[in-house]
Amino acid sequence: MSENNASLYDQLGGEAAVNAAVDIFYRKVLADDRINRFFEHTDMEKQAAKQKAFLTMAFGGPNNYSGADMRKGHAHLVKQGLNDTHFDAVVENLASTLQELNVPQSLIDQVAAIAESTRNDVLDR
Repeated sequence: MSENNASLYDQLGGEAAVNAAVDIFYRKVLADDRINRFFEHTDMEKQAAKQKAFLTMAFGGPNNYSGADMRKGHAHLVKQGLNDTHFDAVVENLASTLQELNVPQSLIDQVAAIAESTRNDVLDR
């Protein structure tokens, strides 16, 4: 498969890359005082597994995601004050994670665009 025809999932490095990225990402999120309060009562092992399945699907890999849609999955956080500033912090942590993993900027831009496409649903508007 040529790189032009490869899914974003494959271009990023497949399952191993998504798993590594999610693990690093959540370390960053939990250390980020702007957003870590939203994860205080979260089973992070379960959360990471859901995130890995979601990102795999969103990036064009195998679809094993069975979680709630973005609105439902984040409704309780919106009630806790989740807003654009928090969403931006999450995207920033995701980009930083991918940079740390030496992902090319063009792929980081594609990941950021996918994340951005969920903003209105995540923030329930």
